[in-house]
Amino acid sequence: MTNIASRLLRASFILIAMVSLAPAVMAQQAYPNKPVRIIVPYPPGGTADIVGRTIAEKLGVIWGQSVIVENRAGAGGTIGVDSVAKAVPDGYTMVLGVTGPLTIAPSINPQLAYDPLRDLVPITLVAAVPSLIAVHPSVPARDLKELIALAKSQPGKLSFASAGNGTSVHIAGELLMSMAGVDILHVPYKGGVPALNDLMGGQVSMIIENMPQLLPQVRAGKIRALAVTTQQRSPALADLPAVAEILPGYEATTWFGLLAPVKTPQEIVRKVQSDVTKIGMLPDVKERFTGLGADVIASTSEAFATHLRSELARFSKVIKDANIKAE
Repeated sequence: MTNIASRLLRASFILIAMVSLAPAVMAQQAYPNKPVRIIVPYPPGGTADIVGRTIAEKLGVIWGQSVIVENRAGAGGTIGVDSVAKAVPDGYTMVLGVTGPLTIAPSINPQLAYDPLRDLVPITLVAAVPSLIAVHPSVPARDLKELIALAKSQPGKLSFASAGNGTSVHIAGELLMSMAGVDILHVPYKGGVPALNDLMGGQVSMIIENMPQLLPQVRAGKIRALAVTTQQRSPALADLPAVAEILPGYEATTWFGLLAPVKTPQEIVRKVQSDVTKIGMLPDVKERFTGLGADVIASTSEAFATHLRSELARFSKVIKDANIKAE
């Protein structure tokens, strides 16, 4: 074969290789080139749904492409998360993951169909919502220190309502009891609304629930807030102390983060993370989240992965110590 023929043959191979690679390269550059789904594993109207739709709306504007929110509720959020864990890892299906199905369910449900660390790739933490510890006005405790002292003097006499066994607010209560060394009777309800109704009716002594659900009743004077469950005080109730001021190291928030099926291309993960970070800085998004009592986070993928592992380990210990089982 002559040098010229050899060169032509090599050039042909290179051209064929470039042509075969072009669609993949163009597809990555064009992402997204079709509608994207964000699965919210809870019913419409709640905090998770509002956060998910806010992100979807803004991503749609940035991308010039439809970003559809699909509510897939059931089994404490695990049905929606499982559907994404089994989805094609092409960047067109993501889940707005929440504390419960990602860091609590794996420890209380041995039959869980997915492993959050093995089957999902964290993209970014989006926001976190603190919970409030609040009591019925008849409870003679004006602050958390007094509540702890009261509980120690009357083991098992006080009761706390939660939105259900194994929920994030239930685990928050168990963590509080463990760190404070007190015994308070847990009364699980089928949701935060009936739990709050019984608190206002005086059937239970206290409640731990997400701030957005309790704020109206706190401001109306129907219940008394004692502390917020974040490490620092919340701007929404700046005069209210954080539990960590009394019990250093305590933290129990409900957080929301975007995740995708494992093996989703890193280029897509980085793009989504970058664009969600931009969204988190928009004034109207900050205002909307603040109205929910939520703090904007917009973390890196690596920071979210670290947070997820830490939360799994922390809640696993609380669940084991309290012997909490799935119902």
